[in-house]
Amino acid sequence: MKFISWNVNGLRACAGKGDFDKAFSELDADFFCLQETKMQPGQLDLEYLGYTSYWNSAEKKGYSGTAIYSKHQPLSVTYGIGVEEHDHEGRVITLEMPEFYLVCVYTPNSQDGLKRLDYRMTWDDAFREYVLGLKAKKGVVICGDMNVAHEEIDIKNPKANRRNAGFTDEEREKFSVLLDSGFVDTWRSQNPDEVKYSWWSYRFNARANNAGWRIDYFLVSDNFKDRIAGTGIHNEIFGSDHCPVELDLDL
Repeated sequence: MKFISWNVNGLRACAGKGDFDKAFSELDADFFCLQETKMQPGQLDLEYLGYTSYWNSAEKKGYSGTAIYSKHQPLSVTYGIGVEEHDHEGRVITLEMPEFYLVCVYTPNSQDGLKRLDYRMTWDDAFREYVLGLKAKKGVVICGDMNVAHEEIDIKNPKANRRNAGFTDEEREKFSVLLDSGFVDTWRSQNPDEVKYSWWSYRFNARANNAGWRIDYFLVSDNFKDRIAGTGIHNEIFGSDHCPVELDLDL
C-alpha cells in the first residue's frame, strides 16, 4: 500500500502550473496527503477517478489547510484533534481504516523570531496525546510537514540555524518525545546515514544548491515497523518549496 505526502504550498498555484496533476498521476498512491492547501471549499474542483477526497480548511482564508485523496473507503473521518485551541487552522485529518489510522498533519511553524514557539509547544503536546489515543486502539500512520528538522543530519547548516524556527532545541526535543512514545521515523529508520531534504527556501538559490531541511515525515506506530516495505523522498518533483515523500507498507 502506497502513501504520499506533499506540502504543496498553495494547491491552486501548484495545480495551475500543471505540476500537481503530473505528480499525482506518476506517483499513483493509495493515499495522497496534502498540507498547506491554502484553500476554502469550492475554490478548486480537483477530483480524480477512483479517489475520494477529504478536506480540512483553515477559518482564515488562504492559510494552512490539509487534504487526503484516498482510493479506499474509510470507516470514519475526523477533522482536527478535538481541542478547541488547535482546531481552527485545518491542520489535521484522520482516516480510520480497518487496520490503522492515517493522520495527515500540518504542524504549526514557530515563525520568525519564534513568535509562536510557546503555542507550538502546546500543540506538540496536544497532538502527541491525540495520536497516542489512536495508537491505543490500532496501528497509526502519521504523515505531513511537521516543521522540524530532528537531527543535524536533517539540515544543511545546523550551526547557523540553531535558534531558527524548525531547529530549536525545544522543537527537536518534542519530536524526540513523540518518537520515544512509540513511533518510528520511517525514512530515517531505513536510511540511517543518508542526507536528503524535503524543503528548500525560495531564497538564495537554496534548492539549486541543495541547502535544504528534512521536515516532511512518515511516522508509524512501532507495531508497524516490520511492515515498512519502502520509503522515498522525491526531490526530483517540483511545484512547491517542498517535495513529496513516500511510504510503502505491507498491508
